[in-house]
Amino acid sequence: MGKVAILGVFVADTAYRADRMPRMGETVLGNSFALGPGGKGSNQAVACAQIGADTHMITKLGQDDFAKLALETWASAGVTAHVDQIAESYTGAAYIFIEESSGDNAIIIAPGAAALISEADVEAKAAVIRSSNVFVTQLEQPMDAAVRALQIAREAGVVSILNPAPAAKLPNGMLALCDYVTPNETECEALTGIAVETEDDAGRAAAALRGLGVKVPIITMGERGAYLDGHGLVPAVKAGKVVETTGAGDAFNGGFAAALAEGKPALEAVRIGCATAGISVTRQGTAPAMPTRAEVDALMAR
Repeated sequence: MGKVAILGVFVADTAYRADRMPRMGETVLGNSFALGPGGKGSNQAVACAQIGADTHMITKLGQDDFAKLALETWASAGVTAHVDQIAESYTGAAYIFIEESSGDNAIIIAPGAAALISEADVEAKAAVIRSSNVFVTQLEQPMDAAVRALQIAREAGVVSILNPAPAAKLPNGMLALCDYVTPNETECEALTGIAVETEDDAGRAAAALRGLGVKVPIITMGERGAYLDGHGLVPAVKAGKVVETTGAGDAFNGGFAAALAEGKPALEAVRIGCATAGISVTRQGTAPAMPTRAEVDALMAR
C-alpha cells in the first residue's frame, strides 16, 4: 500500500436530474434530487482509498452539517483527514444538473471555507505531503496554495499529479512542477489552445504540455479512454450502461494515483484509472459511486 496526499475541496453535492436544463428565467420540473458528498479533491480521496492507498485529505471545512457529512464520508472510505474547521465560513456546496437521457452534467461550485486555504495552511501540513509517495491537487482551492503544495512535493521527491480542473489560467512555472497533468479535452484546450477531438489531436496537445514543462501529460477523453503520452490512447473500460458521468474524472485520478503509489508503471496505473472511472459512471452520485479495488480487479480481469 502506497501513501497518497490530496489537497482539495469537499462540497456537498445537490444533484438535480431533469429532461433538460432550464433556460434563463424558466422553471422545469425535475425527475429526482439527491444530496451527497462531493468536491474534486474529496472524490479523488475516496476513490484513491477504495483502490487501496493510504490516503490523506488536506482541506478546510466550516462547522456545520455539511462538514459532518465530509468527515463521515472520509471515515467510511478510510481516508485520514487533515482538516481545519472554521466558524467564519461554510462548508462548500455544489449545484449539479444531470441530463436524464445522457447522464451528462453541468456544475456550479461554491467552495466556502476551502476557498480560504492559504500557503501558510499548506506549510502547516507539509509533513503529510513530504511523507507521501504521490501528491495530488486540483484547481478548486486557491491557486497559490496548490503551487506551494506542488513545490513541497517536488522538493521532497514526491510524485505529483495536477488535475487542472476546473479550467483556469495557470501561473508561469506551475506545470513544470508536475510529474503528471491530467486534463480532460476542454481543460487541455484551455491550457494549450489545441482542440482535442482525435487521438492525433491529443498527441499534439501532449507535446505542447511537455513544452510547458510537464513530465508526462495524460488527457482523459471520456468514453474513449485516456491518452498517455508515449503510449497513445488507452481504451476506456466499459462496465455497463452509463447512468451519470459526474465524478468520472475524479474516479480516474483517484485510481491512477493509488496505482502509482503502490509502484505500478504509468500504463498500468492509467488502465486502473480507466477501470475505476468505467465503474463509477454506471452509478449515481460521485463519492458513493467509487468502486472498490476488488470490483476494479474483477472488471479488468474480464
